[in-house]
Amino acid sequence: MSETESLRPSNEEAEEDHESERGRFYDCILAPFHWLKMLATETHWSYVFAVVVVYGISQGMGGALFRVGTEYYMKDVQKVQPSESQIYQGIIFIPWLVKPLWGLLTDVFPILGYRRRPYFVLSGLVGVFSTLILALHDKVQLLLAVVLLTTQSMYVAIADVTIDACVAENSNTHPALAADLQSLCSFSSSIGALLGYSLSGVFVHLLGPKGVLGLLAIPAGLVSLVGMTLSESNTQNSVCREVHQNIVDAGKAMWKTLKFPEVWRPCLYIYLSISVSLNIHEGLFYWYTDSKEGPSFSQETIGFISSFAAAGSFLGALLYQNVLKNHPFRDLLFWTQFLFGLTGMLDLVMVLRLNLRLGIPDYFFAVFDASFSHVIGRLKWMPLLVLCSKLCPPGIEGTFFALLMSIENLGHFSSSWLGGLLLHLLHVTRVNFNNLWLTILIRNLLRLTPLCLLCLVPNADQNATLLPTEISGSKEGTETQAIENIELVSLVSKMDEM
Repeated sequence: MSETESLRPSNEEAEEDHESERGRFYDCILAPFHWLKMLATETHWSYVFAVVVVYGISQGMGGALFRVGTEYYMKDVQKVQPSESQIYQGIIFIPWLVKPLWGLLTDVFPILGYRRRPYFVLSGLVGVFSTLILALHDKVQLLLAVVLLTTQSMYVAIADVTIDACVAENSNTHPALAADLQSLCSFSSSIGALLGYSLSGVFVHLLGPKGVLGLLAIPAGLVSLVGMTLSESNTQNSVCREVHQNIVDAGKAMWKTLKFPEVWRPCLYIYLSISVSLNIHEGLFYWYTDSKEGPSFSQETIGFISSFAAAGSFLGALLYQNVLKNHPFRDLLFWTQFLFGLTGMLDLVMVLRLNLRLGIPDYFFAVFDASFSHVIGRLKWMPLLVLCSKLCPPGIEGTFFALLMSIENLGHFSSSWLGGLLLHLLHVTRVNFNNLWLTILIRNLLRLTPLCLLCLVPNADQNATLLPTEISGSKEGTETQAIENIELVSLVSKMDEM
């Protein structure tokens, strides 16, 4: 009896431990839903819906489908050369160069008293019509196709700026939820991109490039629905005049800030480090899908490789957050830029077919190449984002950060056009890839040149204050009046396009 009685408490403890473990398991499963419910309660359900639609469905999933669909559209429907496709990709990217313009537009010119809702509705409708025209017409002229694709990119950029302004508003009114709001944006974008890239190749195979572009009318329509359901108060004309005056003051403050060497030198490094790392993605894409000289990857394979690249970017962000975020700028940028140049050699190994000599199949090598390259690419970009945030003067953080992002986008634009020019000069065409290896080698060597420009970057810790005291000090005048709600850009969701 004594042994039975002694075993009974242990059995009850085991059952209690089992119940506790099961409870923790259910808590882990339900935690994201409780978190979303909390955000919807503290802000508004329409705001959470807007973030999921714009970041997750429009930018994440839609951006993945748009990228893969556009590549196949240019190659198989318009039948342009790789260098031409590279140039057109740069043109399509132009709306992202003027992101501050879209942000100022939503603040200065309310429609019917609303600053956010109409821009969601109008941009979504523009996206619906541009994609349907591309999808429903048998043969759209190349010039018109580029215009329609640029219009599609413009709708996404306007929606991006508008939701960023909503993030800024809710971060200001609910400061305790600022980190949660950014996590919601990043999580939505990452999951959407992974899902979009995973399905993109399957959709291209089943529907064709035009069919995939036609599917993008669904995210655009959802963006319009966001504008119809978003909770927003009516803005009076007096507020419009006040914001306009703040923008004038902000312009003066931005010009004053840019004249300091502590600011313009890092800006110059950001532009040069991106622009000299030539983008020759279209040449590699044509080679990937070539049945004679390349590995002849199918649409599904291209989509899955891109999904591994998106996962690599997410892994790079986690690695930076947990291991590298406290390292000095110059040290981290030196090693990431150096590794960024070395990872380009993986493309050279594959184009020269050395991986087959080593017994590594093309698919597995391409997956490793995409994953590892995007891990390094994310690690290279994250400290630059932190550097940009450190250069923003108080009171105009949103506007100035948007300006810095435009400098970054200008670098990508230059990189794309210079890469297209290099493909053209070395005669890399739809059927001739003899000089593709040389193109990759030149690109890899140019990726190392920013190491000579690190003197432009402050030799400081990432937690240090970088602005001169003339800017970072407290200011009472109207020149630095707080300009809220212009734009707040997520520091994690931008890198997947590189």
